[in-house]
Amino acid sequence: MTTHLNQTIPLTFTSPEFFKNPYPFYDNLRSIHPIYWGNLLKYPGWYVTGYDEAVAILRDTRFKNRIPLPQTSKKYEHLKNIQNDMLLFKNQPDHKRLRLLVSNVFTPKMVEYHRSYIQETVNDLLDRVQNKKRMDIVSDFAFPLASLIIANILGVPREERYQFGEWTASLIQSIDFTRSRQELVNGNVTIVKLQAYFKGLFKKRKCHPQDDLISMLMKEEQQGDKLTEEELLATCILLVIAGHETTVNLISNSILALLNNFVQLLMLKENPLHIENAVEEFLRYESPTQMIARLASEDIEMNQMTIKKGEQVYILLGAANRDPKKFVDPHLLNIMRNPNPHLAFGYGSHFCLGAPLARLEARIAIQTLLQRTHNLQLVTPDLQWRNLIGFRSLRELQITFD
Repeated sequence: MTTHLNQTIPLTFTSPEFFKNPYPFYDNLRSIHPIYWGNLLKYPGWYVTGYDEAVAILRDTRFKNRIPLPQTSKKYEHLKNIQNDMLLFKNQPDHKRLRLLVSNVFTPKMVEYHRSYIQETVNDLLDRVQNKKRMDIVSDFAFPLASLIIANILGVPREERYQFGEWTASLIQSIDFTRSRQELVNGNVTIVKLQAYFKGLFKKRKCHPQDDLISMLMKEEQQGDKLTEEELLATCILLVIAGHETTVNLISNSILALLNNFVQLLMLKENPLHIENAVEEFLRYESPTQMIARLASEDIEMNQMTIKKGEQVYILLGAANRDPKKFVDPHLLNIMRNPNPHLAFGYGSHFCLGAPLARLEARIAIQTLLQRTHNLQLVTPDLQWRNLIGFRSLRELQITFD
């Protein structure tokens, strides 16, 4: 194994260079060891950049999920309590129970049912900018698309959907590893607003059930078990966050990857049937979620390292998806890559429940954009990335087209 440390690449998550391009940083960590001990974040821990090591940890139930806030937290109590009830942060057996109840309703078949609405929404958003010959992929296309789709699936009335964008942005900041105290305060306030909103919607659906996800989740019962109101609230809020962030990042990052790889763009434009394969490569190449965390519940030996009970483990999905031991030419975009066992949606029992929806939205959005536009160009190569460690997220992506 190479142990050379590239001193020109700072071992820090807060440098401007990292937010622009984290991959040299990941490679540097991996060259030292695929499981690296460091004090790079507030809480010291193990940084996992190797693919095999990431898979081993994600499938090992001794590595526990934990909510991003201390259980003793009083300042951000609403935020902490809602995270305690979220599927995302549950461990067995609670995770299995909750996932079964939600997955019985949030199925690939249900997602497919919304295909025509997704296509209609994509076309409507492109119609709005067609004559301008210019748009911001993030604010004009990816964000409103994700917002409209998840709100429609949940059953949020059309005239009330405008609030969700602001709420999501606040909550993403509150769960990222870069969060400040002010962002936690903001997230706590946002949670109170979301809880009040959804509680009101639940009352309406109890009286007048509709053909939407909230009504179905309220009815869902498995062997005498059903979601509590707190779990229903947490599930709806999680779907709002995940339904925005993952999809917006996936679509925006995919378009950028194509604009930076003209041959691949041309290949996909000429061969639309490659879209499914292409989306898998976009997920690997610029993973929307870059980092997830676990906590060791006992001393665990792994790859000649001893991870001790109580120690933090940070799994860098973006790094694992570019591990040269697993992927040939990992830093090259190749929409024909096959097989492509990326970890963008996680692995094992915590594999992302919303993966079918994110994939479908991305396929329809990217394919339709390429069909309806010509001569796609970046307005500027100087891109602004959001200062997030856990997510790969553009602030904007200004493009022109014919």
